[in-house]
Amino acid sequence: MIDTSTRNDNAAPDRSVDTAKAQDAPAPEVATAPASASCVSDTPGEVVPIERMSFGSAAVGHLSDGKTVFVEGAVPGDVVRVELTEEKPRFARGRAAEILEASPDRVAPPCAAGCGGCPWAPLAYEAQLVAKRANVVDALVRTAHMDAARAEALVGSCVPSKRQWGYRNKLELSCGADGAGRLILGMRPEGGADVVSLDACPLAHRNIEGAPKALRGALRYLSGGQDLGLFRVGVRGSLRTRDVEIALWTTPGPFPRAAAAKTLASALKNTSVVRVVADPGRARKVKKVEAISGKGCWEEEVAGSRLLLSAPSFAQVNTAQAEKLVELVLAGLEVDAGDYVADLYAGAGTFTLPLAAAGACVVAVESAGSSVRDLRRNAERAGADIDIIGGDAARELPELGELDALVVDPPRAGLADGVVASIAAASPRRVAYVSCDASTWARDVARFEQEGYRLIRVTPVDLFPQTYHVEVVSIFERSGS
Repeated sequence: MIDTSTRNDNAAPDRSVDTAKAQDAPAPEVATAPASASCVSDTPGEVVPIERMSFGSAAVGHLSDGKTVFVEGAVPGDVVRVELTEEKPRFARGRAAEILEASPDRVAPPCAAGCGGCPWAPLAYEAQLVAKRANVVDALVRTAHMDAARAEALVGSCVPSKRQWGYRNKLELSCGADGAGRLILGMRPEGGADVVSLDACPLAHRNIEGAPKALRGALRYLSGGQDLGLFRVGVRGSLRTRDVEIALWTTPGPFPRAAAAKTLASALKNTSVVRVVADPGRARKVKKVEAISGKGCWEEEVAGSRLLLSAPSFAQVNTAQAEKLVELVLAGLEVDAGDYVADLYAGAGTFTLPLAAAGACVVAVESAGSSVRDLRRNAERAGADIDIIGGDAARELPELGELDALVVDPPRAGLADGVVASIAAASPRRVAYVSCDASTWARDVARFEQEGYRLIRVTPVDLFPQTYHVEVVSIFERSGS
């Protein structure tokens, strides 16, 4: 899930060497030789045929000594001359210093900002889908230690996104300064210290695509010579409800609320401006949220439900694909009217409300305060009778009693130790596990199968075109059901 209701999307689990997450870095400027060209070049480095994509920004090949090398700026089918940047006993990292033969799957990205936000953009979209499915299969084999033939049979095709660009309903912009000390808004490439300034982001919906440039000018004017304590700016826009929310993440202290409302209204047409007061060192540790103008929240429509969301609350960034997740979960759980179903890590109600609408008796567990408040409000607006528990899933689960079905949509770290055993003790006949990290999910697959549940269906869903991220919807069935 990129970028959460206090979910730590920046926490990356350890991975095996072959699926190690390469650092997101801008694709290098490379000279491309025609396919028939000789591989003779003055550029130093070893010639490497590129085999596949890793779960990361880098592609994978092998050096002449057989060592695996992760290559930035390459795609499967390329033949590249690699300049090594790091060498370990078992693997190496490098960059494509020269493309000697271009892959038939190589395309020209529409954006060359170099912010690291779309590291797979040089790879044709159909090839991205194939690579994402392959990474899910690989996770089952390497991490869950599943037989390769079974993994191949279980994992379906990756569900493509309707929009390959312009799909994001949210931008999170880091704040930095240019050489003259003026505010810039942009992205911080993974592993990088500096913010890459952006004018626009082609991944974003058309109503917020140009937000970085518009807000940069407005916030420079607003700040004048004073320090506003601003360290991040969030923008969310819905194509369905037409809502646009601007969230100013600042440190505690005085803030020009009236001037901010006026200035931002003229810069970007919005329905809400909020200030999120937080510690920049722990940006998810929110102290308070202040409504500066408008209704103070953002509204989106997902799977027939209208969701009101506070600025810190998690929502999937690709709304149309989020509906695919809901469809797959409902179909996989085969819920009947009156079934007792738990939704763990429920957020603001993406799965909770559709489950209730299907006739289930739903208990929802969520730990983030803003999401709990949003979920209560959304359930009341929908007229849904849902038992909502604000608390940690690991602690609350043993108190829920015996279940008919259960859905979990945890953060990247997956399920905490003991949660799978607690789920098994509740004895749901089916479990739907929605994951944004194939590695931690595969670890939990092994735990479920050790507890008497069998993985029966896996569907990768592409919520994040042009990146290596993929959502996985998996269905487990209790043995003997």
